[in-house]
Amino acid sequence: MNRKITLQNELYLLRHPFYRAWMEGQLSTAALKDYARQYYHHVEAFPSYLVNALQTDASDECKEILRENLEEEDGSRHGTSHPELWLRFAEGIGVGRNEVKSAHYREAVRHVVETFTLSAKSSTARALGALYAYESQVPEIAESKIEGLRRHFGIRDERTLSFFEVHKTADIQHRESLLEIIENLCERDRAEAQMAADSACRVLWDFLTDVHRTNGCPSA
Repeated sequence: MNRKITLQNELYLLRHPFYRAWMEGQLSTAALKDYARQYYHHVEAFPSYLVNALQTDASDECKEILRENLEEEDGSRHGTSHPELWLRFAEGIGVGRNEVKSAHYREAVRHVVETFTLSAKSSTARALGALYAYESQVPEIAESKIEGLRRHFGIRDERTLSFFEVHKTADIQHRESLLEIIENLCERDRAEAQMAADSACRVLWDFLTDVHRTNGCPSA
């Protein structure tokens, strides 16, 4: 039986102090706004990760899954792109879309974009590993964010929450499809996928640490 791809428990994002603060009502509005500005760079780049992955020597089945994911991300399937949904979230917490789009890249989020881009361009296995590391965690993270925004920030309108509402369901199918393909790779390619997943988890964790520390919360 093929070895399953695994995510390191110590890098599971819902355990990060930033997300714990979000869920426990200890996150400041300033930190939330900073997160919205910085994380947009990753959200905006995500469709390009899929485009790059589609340029690898992926199987037809794999390309179909990646293409479906891309059509959801860029809005061609449902009419609204995920970067646009993120901008609506930012506006709902008081950050203008132009402010988000022009926000200075800090090194941590730049490293996220560079790591995902490199994995997506390197090989099908590495692309799948990086994508799985992210999308396998998104549904639970999205659900916890919605709960935190409603309970601690009083945000309940559909427009502001739409990014997270979409991701708490859509990525369940994405992670199942990605996992099935990864588990059917040869041993060498599964090892590559695992290595890319580890790198993706690390840079995402370090990004949250950067936002946390930048906003006066050094323990991460």
